[in-house]
Amino acid sequence: MLIVQIKEGDNIEKALKKYKKKFEKTGVVKQLRDRSKFTKPSVRRREEIIKASYKQKLQIGAIEK
Repeated sequence: MLIVQIKEGDNIEKALKKYKKKFEKTGVVKQLRDRSKFTKPSVRRREEIIKASYKQKLQIGAIEK
C-alpha cells in the first residue's frame, strides 16, 4: 500500500502527482505487462545481451545519442 504524506494546505493535484510517481517507481505496471505474455528464457537472455552491449558502446563513445 502506498502512503503519500501531504502537508496542510497542499492541493490534491500535488498529492496525486506524488502518488503517481511512487506508483511508477514500484514497477507494478511493467511487471503486469511482462507477465501478460510468455517469453522464452533464451529470448530474454538475448535481449539482455543486446541491451548490455548497447550500453557498453554508449559508455566508450562509439554511439552518440
